[in-house]
Amino acid sequence: MKSKIGVLVMSYGTPQSLDQVEAYYTHIRRGHPPTAEQLQELVGRYEAIVGGVFPLRANTDKQVAALQDTLHGMTADQDVEFVCYQGLKHAHPFIEDGVAQMAEDGIREAVGIVLAPHYSVMSIGGYIKRAEAKAQELGVTMRFVESYHLHPKLIEALAARVSAKLDQFEEAGALRDQVRVLFSAHSLPEKILQMGDPYRDQLLETSQAVADKVGVINWQFTWQSAGRTADPWLGPDILDTLKDLSEEQVEDVLVAPVGFVSDHLEVLYDLDIEAKTIAKELDMRLERIESLNTEPLYMEALGDVIIKSWEKR
Repeated sequence: MKSKIGVLVMSYGTPQSLDQVEAYYTHIRRGHPPTAEQLQELVGRYEAIVGGVFPLRANTDKQVAALQDTLHGMTADQDVEFVCYQGLKHAHPFIEDGVAQMAEDGIREAVGIVLAPHYSVMSIGGYIKRAEAKAQELGVTMRFVESYHLHPKLIEALAARVSAKLDQFEEAGALRDQVRVLFSAHSLPEKILQMGDPYRDQLLETSQAVADKVGVINWQFTWQSAGRTADPWLGPDILDTLKDLSEEQVEDVLVAPVGFVSDHLEVLYDLDIEAKTIAKELDMRLERIESLNTEPLYMEALGDVIIKSWEKR
């Protein structure tokens, strides 16, 4: 009999239908319902990208299933079996639900990982805190993967996507070294810099590693999808960056959102609709690399760090 080790695969979560958007938004706002205007704006964004179908939820389900298959293949000849459970930050099944299901299934040892490669105390740290609290309550011993932003297979997968899109620019007549590559990630409040948080540095390290592997020199980092709060957020925002590039007479831009691992609202709306609209107004061609989603190299990177985390127990 193989011993079973739980794997809590955590991500942000998303509503499954338009009628769940208000409850989802209320949870994000810590129990404070959105105004009618705020709610309509978010609903409108979902309608614009998918017409009521929610790709992030389906993509996350597929990622968890693909990771389960990958882990099975990686440990086929070992005396241990990794069993994946899903835990979402703002939707069912919540992080606590995933831990509870593991405990109910008799699992006493587990590894937690977030579908985001870069650590911040305000993002990954929050997931870990919630999972750890529930695990301690239920007697489950958990260890966590905090980041994997320089895993060779993650860098290889991202580099292949950047290279493939640069090939397309060349085929369309652009000069490869004149395409400006914008690496991007979700902004966080600026106060993380005073806290010594590694988020920004890890993102820059990932970007540099990908650029080096592809041989890209003409690149820079930008931020996107900042929250609307009184506190300042990390910038510049990609929409401002595009305006600056227009003044530099940059005509071709490739966005590589290395902070995201699947297609969801911040990619399909903030980049594919909002940023592309601005780029078009500026007479600029903007393309985006394909998301990782269930890319085998990404799944193997996740599997590798999960197994190594468990082996360090």
